Amino acid sequence: MVTLIDSTARALRHPEKQSRPDTPVLKKPDWLRVRAPGSPGYLETRDIVKGHGLVTVCEEAACPNIGECWSVKHATFMIMGETCTRACAFCNVRTGLPEALDPTEPERVGDATAKMGLKHVVVTSVDRDDLDDGGAAHFAATVAAIRKAAPATTVEILTPDFLRKVGAAETVIDARPDVFNHNLETVPRLYLNIRPGARYYHSLRLLERVKERDPSQFTKSGIMVGLGETKPEVMQVMDDMRSAGVDFITIGQYLQPTRKHAPIDRFVEPQEFAAYEAIARAKGFLMVSSSPLTRSSHHAGEDFARLKAARG
Repeated sequence: MVTLIDSTARALRHPEKQSRPDTPVLKKPDWLRVRAPGSPGYLETRDIVKGHGLVTVCEEAACPNIGECWSVKHATFMIMGETCTRACAFCNVRTGLPEALDPTEPERVGDATAKMGLKHVVVTSVDRDDLDDGGAAHFAATVAAIRKAAPATTVEILTPDFLRKVGAAETVIDARPDVFNHNLETVPRLYLNIRPGARYYHSLRLLERVKERDPSQFTKSGIMVGLGETKPEVMQVMDDMRSAGVDFITIGQYLQPTRKHAPIDRFVEPQEFAAYEAIARAKGFLMVSSSPLTRSSHHAGEDFARLKAARG
């Protein structure tokens, strides 16, 4: 039974985080334990991903659900490389100077989507503050390539914030993904320590602009809990999301990748997640996923299919 890759091996991948002081790693409760991956479906998905030379956030962020998702050929593609220009305190992705964009990547993502037979695909990326448009055109090209290779597949994108990138959000919105996702990640009070390169109200405004430009597009956002936030703060974030027109919300437990990352304040009990779900539904979210193992793309396809079926 495992949940995370060995923390020592991970730390070696992230020399830029070694200046942070060590923080204690809390022992995980039983409800956060998952089986090690290795099913035939998992191995087939891994082969398709590797064969197309693609990167997944499932691997880079050490998602605890990788065994479950890959066993049924669900993978979240991470475009624009493995190196992020930011160093958020919660994130396991490498920080540094990224390589140039690969113009063949969108087509490879489209081909992999078709080969895996995905009915719903999620595409995310690292932050690319080094690019004039933050990678917006690459996102748009990827959406177009998926549409060409797998016309019946619904497309969900999980974007960076495009901070100080004029016109970038509009480029991605105009690509018309089915779901535009951008995670707020945590409550405003914790941004300076947890997400220092981002701005809470800029991220909120990004989600609002999606609805202003294309009201038919679904918007989605998520937060982690267990970082020291309070229940009233979480409820305020829900209200902020709804004011920005956000349709879907995900709430999951923060898991500390290494001792160099932000410490876990506490493990939130499953019944508290259930309470958050009830509150979010009462506030009018169309789709709510709230559990210890919830992640942005976990069961995203099933959730979206249920919503479409319910709406006829």
